[in-house]
Amino acid sequence: MVFMAFSATAINYIDRANLGVAAPYIAKDLNLSQEATGALLGAFFWTYAAFQLPSGWFIDKVGARIAYAGAVVWWSLFTAAAALANTFGSLFGARLLLGVGEAPAYPSNAKIVAEWFPRRERALATSIFDSGNRFGTALSLPIVSFIIAQFGWRMSFVITGSLGFVWTFFWLRIYRPPAEHPTVTPEERAYIESDQPQSTGDAKAATVRWRDLFRYRAIWGMMLGFFCLNFVIYFFSTWFPTYLIKARGFDLKQMGLVGMIPAIVAIFGGYLGGYVSDRLVRSGMSLTLARKIPLVGGMFLSSSIGLAVLVESTTAAIALMSLSYASLAFAAASIWSLPADVAPSRNHVGAIGGIQNFASNMAGVCITTFVGIALARTGGFVVPLLVAGGFSLLGAFSYLFILPEIKPLEPKA
Repeated sequence: MVFMAFSATAINYIDRANLGVAAPYIAKDLNLSQEATGALLGAFFWTYAAFQLPSGWFIDKVGARIAYAGAVVWWSLFTAAAALANTFGSLFGARLLLGVGEAPAYPSNAKIVAEWFPRRERALATSIFDSGNRFGTALSLPIVSFIIAQFGWRMSFVITGSLGFVWTFFWLRIYRPPAEHPTVTPEERAYIESDQPQSTGDAKAATVRWRDLFRYRAIWGMMLGFFCLNFVIYFFSTWFPTYLIKARGFDLKQMGLVGMIPAIVAIFGGYLGGYVSDRLVRSGMSLTLARKIPLVGGMFLSSSIGLAVLVESTTAAIALMSLSYASLAFAAASIWSLPADVAPSRNHVGAIGGIQNFASNMAGVCITTFVGIALARTGGFVVPLLVAGGFSLLGAFSYLFILPEIKPLEPKA
């Protein structure tokens, strides 16, 4: 089940990151300015963020099986539709609709982990599905670069858009919740439920309405911290290929190969973060410390992205960015464990995942637009990378001081 979530996430990021790889060539073909390119890169995030809120609610109502299948079919269609764009407006519209379809992905992933894993195993399971975004980002660079070199940028959208239809076929055949899955034994079901404090039958917890969730300090701490993480992490799936070409002088082939390095390093950073958090939980440490140590430590180390502006060596710059990306992934495993950790009942997991992901993806709008404006004004990446490093430190502050004790939310009077 977690592999299906991983593979959907990888496809998700290939489909959203292909514009970042193709951006220099689309800009030349359609005669777009830096500001217009930034607006295109940010278009996806407007609808992706806005639809997190209804997506989380919808997933809790109909279940991950139906919600995920519909989402993947939708986003695959509008990935391929980008190939038909001949103007800024038509491509902007395709990216807006892509964001609508991709919105349910991560809340669905959180729902899957909450249903299929006891609490002591959730961080590692989360790191596995979350590593799909690094696989997708890494694979998009050589794959899309090759397709563009051979067939042009339009064909890259057609080919990557077709992947989701294959995934949906297998998903509908494979996925069921544990209680409905024909191959799950009573022993396995008991193991899954052995460390899950939430209960769908808890009448008191069920009184926590969707809008009531915004009354909790924990939710706001999660929203701010995740906003800061994604402000940095979305640089890698949007402007990073342009950075390699414009600031470091890479050609298409070099960009496709060297550009994979930070994402590949981040894959292992994510697995390590999940392992460490779960190991701390099993050692008897409080859940709060077991989650906050990776969260705060990862966010603090990710500020190394700001140091990349101080080095002339391309090797050193790639090393610092790899450290930053890996540290973000290290923290992200615990971030996506939080919805299940704090949900007052299992029926709130998707909603809380959607809320924190809404805030985090507003960062996608901010980073893409901000970098486009900064490039137009300053001509370089110094300011964007320094600002990204500052947001890493703000994220560490949020998880350390704003996020309170990590436990299921209790109904307020």
